[in-house]
Amino acid sequence: MSRTDLIEAVDAERRRIERDLHDGTQQRLVSLAVNLGLAIATRPDLPSDAREVIARAHLEAKEAIAELNDLVRGLHPAVLEDRGLDAALSGLAARTPLPVRLRVNLEERVAPNVESVAYFVISEALTNATKHANAMRAEVIVRQVGEVLRVRVTDDGLGGADAAAGTGLTGLAKRVGSLDGAFHVSSPVGGPTTITAELPCAR
Repeated sequence: MSRTDLIEAVDAERRRIERDLHDGTQQRLVSLAVNLGLAIATRPDLPSDAREVIARAHLEAKEAIAELNDLVRGLHPAVLEDRGLDAALSGLAARTPLPVRLRVNLEERVAPNVESVAYFVISEALTNATKHANAMRAEVIVRQVGEVLRVRVTDDGLGGADAAAGTGLTGLAKRVGSLDGAFHVSSPVGGPTTITAELPCAR
């Protein structure tokens, strides 16, 4: 199996996992949340301690659904496949709980596996900026230069991110490396943090 065939096989397996999560696990969680909500609404005679346990389980089920939605969307949002990287990143920026300046300049749609890796890098970088770096704002620049897709994500957070420390950045570097791309992190203590990726995108 060639490298390209291997990447395509992994991509196909990822899509299968997405379908299973959406059509199986997600639907079961929704059903569970609905049933717990009905139990609270239709059984006013429940003891207060039982009602509290059910209410807590109902809340946890709804939180699990939200987390699963984020996971599926992070794997490969439907809009990425349907409308491309620009539209998918616009949606991602709108959902990110900090201001994101987004600039995308593409000559044409790149290969699906390149779009997927670029989206994943940007999604993870924005998640890190929000959850770990205490950033107040971020900037995402994506541009196609010849046969290379260049991605840069910058945030004004605390800095100190280390791609060699076995964190999620290591996974990003591996994803970029799977396409023979280049990955770099600049994150001095005190910030800012800049994550760059260069992905070959010749079809």
